[in-house]
Amino acid sequence: RCMISAMNNAGVNADDVSYVNAHGTSTPLGDVAETIAIKRALGDHARNIVVNSTKSMTGHLLGGAGGLEAVFTVLAVKRQISPPTINIFNQDPACDLDYCANVAREMPINIAVKNSFGFGGTNGTLVFGKI
Repeated sequence: RCMISAMNNAGVNADDVSYVNAHGTSTPLGDVAETIAIKRALGDHARNIVVNSTKSMTGHLLGGAGGLEAVFTVLAVKRQISPPTINIFNQDPACDLDYCANVAREMPINIAVKNSFGFGGTNGTLVFGKI
């Protein structure tokens, strides 16, 4: 619901999104749940986007994670490059989206989504667009 609400508030359709910087903590339940949420929010279009987790490179910065990862997302839009999700070697079959495994990718990014999920069910999603 959080992603859908953020996209609605931004006036963005699911088909407009090309990149998601996932909360992506590399936990079995969390990553599967976020994959399911991305698929629900973006529908069939989820198969056409790139998803990554910059936590794979920084570790979990707890209270600082969302802010720093929002900056990474803005930089991805500005530079038109998806950062990689490093150290993906044995992917859960339920995590079946394009996670930009191990190597950054140049790509057009006009609309990007950033998810941040906190303890106790506190969820936030930001939508960024190229100007």
